Amino acid sequence: MKQVTPPNITSIGENQIFVFGSNLSGIHGAGAAKTALKWGAIMGQGVGLQGQTYAIPTKSEGISRTLSVDEIRPYVYDFISFAKDHPELTFLVTEIGCGLAGHNADDIGPLFISAWDLDNVILPKTFQKVTE
Repeated sequence: MKQVTPPNITSIGENQIFVFGSNLSGIHGAGAAKTALKWGAIMGQGVGLQGQTYAIPTKSEGISRTLSVDEIRPYVYDFISFAKDHPELTFLVTEIGCGLAGHNADDIGPLFISAWDLDNVILPKTFQKVTE
């Protein structure tokens, strides 16, 4: 059985990356984005690797609206490509887009189908159900 991301990540290891939903303005003020600050998330940077974190936007600039699944998709694909290029790192994916952004696992989980076979990407159990 494939490992799953715990629902509440409180610590990460040396080669682990906390993957969280962000907004395009990089305002990490709540939810998993706020948690990411303790592992190197950078205020003002809403996309990509930051310290031991990786931001995938699910909200617009200024947090004024939730991005559609179609708008989130390319950021998820960029993340999966990044994970493939960095097998030395383990990526702990949170339920991006399923908190403050208001999507559900049935919307977001399928975006991660191609990550399911990657040994270094650990997905939430809620995403596992929709990617199998």
